[in-house]
Amino acid sequence: MAVRFVSVDHDTPMLLPPDLRDWVPADHIVHFVMDAVKLIDLTSAKVNRRGTGSAQYPPSMMLGLLIYSYATGTFTSRKIEKLTYENVAVRFLSGDTHPDHDSICTFRRENRELIESAFHRILHCAALSQVLKVGDITVAIDGTKILASASKHGAVSHGHAVGQMKLLEDQIAELLAKAEDADSAPLQDGLSIPAEIARREERMEKLKQATAVIEARAAERCREETQAYQQKIEDRERKQRETGHKPRGKAPTPPKPEPSPKDQYNFTDPESRIMKTGGGFQQCYNAQAAVEVESRLIVGGHVTDAPNDKQQLIPALASISPGAGRIGTGLVDSGYYSAAAVTGAESGGGPQVLAATGRRKHGRTIDELEVREDPPAPPEGAGIAEVMAWRTSTEAGKGLYGLRKETVEPVFGIIKEALGFRRFHLRGLSKVNLEWTLVRLAYNIKRLYHIRQSRQTAVA
Repeated sequence: MAVRFVSVDHDTPMLLPPDLRDWVPADHIVHFVMDAVKLIDLTSAKVNRRGTGSAQYPPSMMLGLLIYSYATGTFTSRKIEKLTYENVAVRFLSGDTHPDHDSICTFRRENRELIESAFHRILHCAALSQVLKVGDITVAIDGTKILASASKHGAVSHGHAVGQMKLLEDQIAELLAKAEDADSAPLQDGLSIPAEIARREERMEKLKQATAVIEARAAERCREETQAYQQKIEDRERKQRETGHKPRGKAPTPPKPEPSPKDQYNFTDPESRIMKTGGGFQQCYNAQAAVEVESRLIVGGHVTDAPNDKQQLIPALASISPGAGRIGTGLVDSGYYSAAAVTGAESGGGPQVLAATGRRKHGRTIDELEVREDPPAPPEGAGIAEVMAWRTSTEAGKGLYGLRKETVEPVFGIIKEALGFRRFHLRGLSKVNLEWTLVRLAYNIKRLYHIRQSRQTAVA
């Protein structure tokens, strides 16, 4: 029998326009995204209400386009524009229209209020569908470093900037002297003394701006570290009064307001920072997320330029959506712990915080494997460190705290590995906060889609 092949004809035009719904499966995520956008109040969208100029793309389509693209791993406006031509699901979502990359970027940049309200609305819908528990919830909070849209090679250190300014001053003085000397040798063709002086003066102004910002950051850092320094001094004095012996170890060193020669400023994105990552030191932002432990939905988050999490506990709790209700317990690692942070978070009826007060070795000793009763509760008036150590040493506390790493860390893994979001594509702290909200919104919608799919499979 002769071999038979399916006929593939690229030349005969279609006699009737195709219905794109026939090309997108009924259970495709694009349908879920479009249905989710219908539940969002779009009145806050920035549109031209005068009716002048060219026709505008509907906010519902543009928002759905951004959510779907971020949920499926496409983040730049040029690549999203390309999808409207090449991706069948996106052609269906956009109604076979093709917004250009500038329109996509402008819509994303100008609709902060819409994107934030969409984040809260989707969580409200998750609560109505009983996916998200409301009230007295437990959240796991952590941060992850995400690359900034800037190269670390576009940065200058404080020590290098000071040296370059001195060099530029000397060169400008030399050029001025050359201009006054009638017998001096001329410059190369195409170069002039006034232009060379202007170029160096412009560079000098940029370096002055960089050093001013670095020095202001150092002063702010000193103010923050002073609080921790004073707390350490008070703890040492308290221990000395209680034991009658001088505390072991070196006394804490007071922070200095002067910048380190290695403190840096980035000219491409001045608000980003050099931060330590798994791959060394990179130009980054610190993205925070609060994840509800049962649904694994992100209920809050923000982006900071601080390289560590010491000051992020209270802002992270404050960022949690009102739709999640009251926070019962917050789970954080030792990077968030300080007496001031825990006291501030729990004051005024705030959530109970469970935090490791120091690094713990992996694995358990033989003693820890043995069954034993919970330790007695600390006396009234005990320090925060003693109370926290007791909370995390009880059976209930250990079980609850164990949920932290299995909740928030997999979420960061999904965002970075499954979605592929490893770098911000906007610049400046305000704009990267906007983009992080869009990432969290896209993650939640994709998470809800998979929960619905698993429920339907279980019923079938």
